[in-house]
Amino acid sequence: MTVVASIENPVLLIEKIFADAVVPTRAHETDSGLDLYAHSFKNWDGIVYSTDCVSLDNGDRLLVGTGVKATVGPGYEIQIRPRSGLALKQGLTVLNAPGTVDEQYRGEISVIIVNHSRSIKKITKGDRIAQMVVCPVILLEPTLVEKLPSTERDAGGFGSSGV
Repeated sequence: MTVVASIENPVLLIEKIFADAVVPTRAHETDSGLDLYAHSFKNWDGIVYSTDCVSLDNGDRLLVGTGVKATVGPGYEIQIRPRSGLALKQGLTVLNAPGTVDEQYRGEISVIIVNHSRSIKKITKGDRIAQMVVCPVILLEPTLVEKLPSTERDAGGFGSSGV
């Protein structure tokens, strides 16, 4: 079956790369995020570990393949975000949160996981490791101006509004 997504007809298309990959799921019907599941483990050079479980020491990071590809169509992106419970209870989070899956990307969705806990943490194939959220994108071209309009705040930032 061929389904074409467009701005007028957004459809979350998922392709399994491996038969045993888990299709992203929602824990609850109205959740904005769909859970992503660990399928393979790679180092930063893309070398796949031949194991179904890895251990991450404090500060270690790892590329976790999900075994799926996805797209929504023009005008949308898929954001990869941490799972709050995994971050709070295990200290594992998405290093480049939110990660972006651009509309034209057709490779495997992979997630950079980092261990911020003080102990070794294990990730096993099939674990829920992150969530994906579909978001609209506004594609604007930059317009160069001599000076931006000033505001009451102007350049105040990084705690300028108080503690």
